[in-house]
Amino acid sequence: MKKISVLLGLLVMTLLSSVYAQQYDIQLDNKIYADGIASVKLVAGDDQLADPVGVLGESLFHISFDDLNLEIRHLKFTFVHCTHDWQLSQLNSIEYIDGFMEDDIVKYEHSFNTIEPYMHYEATFPNENISFSKSGNYILYVYDDTPDNPILTRRFMVLETLPAKILCDVHSSIDVNNRNTHQDVDFTVFTGAYRIRNPQQSVRATIQQNGRWDNAKMGLIYRSGSATELNFHYLDGSNTFPGGSEFRTFDISTLKSNADRIVGISFVNRHTHAYVLQDDARPYAAYESRGNMNGHCYYRNRDLNNEYSEDYVFAHFTLKSDFPFTDGNVYVFGELTDWELQDEAKLHYNKEFDFWETELLLKQGAYNYQYVYLPYGSSEIDATYVEGSHYETNNIYNIYVYYQEEGSSYDRLIGFQSCSITDQK
Repeated sequence: MKKISVLLGLLVMTLLSSVYAQQYDIQLDNKIYADGIASVKLVAGDDQLADPVGVLGESLFHISFDDLNLEIRHLKFTFVHCTHDWQLSQLNSIEYIDGFMEDDIVKYEHSFNTIEPYMHYEATFPNENISFSKSGNYILYVYDDTPDNPILTRRFMVLETLPAKILCDVHSSIDVNNRNTHQDVDFTVFTGAYRIRNPQQSVRATIQQNGRWDNAKMGLIYRSGSATELNFHYLDGSNTFPGGSEFRTFDISTLKSNADRIVGISFVNRHTHAYVLQDDARPYAAYESRGNMNGHCYYRNRDLNNEYSEDYVFAHFTLKSDFPFTDGNVYVFGELTDWELQDEAKLHYNKEFDFWETELLLKQGAYNYQYVYLPYGSSEIDATYVEGSHYETNNIYNIYVYYQEEGSSYDRLIGFQSCSITDQK
């Protein structure tokens, strides 16, 4: 009877990963499902600006987020293995999870001395309770007590311990029509320890711009080379991205004075408000270089050294434009909106002052953002309609190379490299 119980338990655990993604209708993407969850960060290591890419058996991942609703939760998490293009892989959970099939989030603290109270949650993995045995793409699934109460999902990538070497070259587009506005990302993969017999069938690559997944180029196939050197150099635009413009910035890490591009701070109806310097639409402006975080944000309270002391602030945005937005909507966009088009981030026209405006509740820190346009009836975000586009822009491109070995049923992540156009200067 005991053996039967163990076998039944293993069978249930084997089905868990597909149940999470199908029965409970979670998305294999970065999503928040519960009201009040904010400021989600998933990184490899301790740096807030690090990519969620780690090495199998060596790197630690760190997830943190806040609950502004202060609900009593019993949070747990597990992993879901995915293919190179973020579909559910053929692996069962017992084939890629070591230890327990789920773990509890046991580290949580109330915010310290904040006007907007919240509960802060953190967890680190892999740990002594749960880890993974395979490389590739993963979904971190956080839920409240049972899997039918989703809280959030986050993508992260696990790299093989002996990765292939990648050399990349970011340059202005070879298309003469896009030479001044677009960037091509060429790269070569040196397979090293991997003896790849049929790379046309078994190797796929992804190019990601500035941490965004909505415009990532997936499923790229090598164009030429040998068994040990695979060239991903295209002439058809498969590796081409609009350069866009450098991200706009502001800083609310202090509320005692106006920091970078903050023109006023007020306290109204028990809430703190910060007003970002008015922006101008710049579709035809000249390229302007500035140091930034490529759309990301860094949480910090410069006025207090205590942990969890960052308050939440209503940040007000205004955009002045010489042309109307009659065929679509404009949004504030970046990590501050989870790289999504959020309803709260949609700008509305203020007829009295002749500008577009919105406000977002944000955690104290330094921020990057931009204005993106979504035409009516379209699902493709246009980051150039308001901001313009330049080949010189210092975008960060992440290159991921996947290999499905002959006889295997999953995509191994065998290569990862970040690069930008400034690497060639």
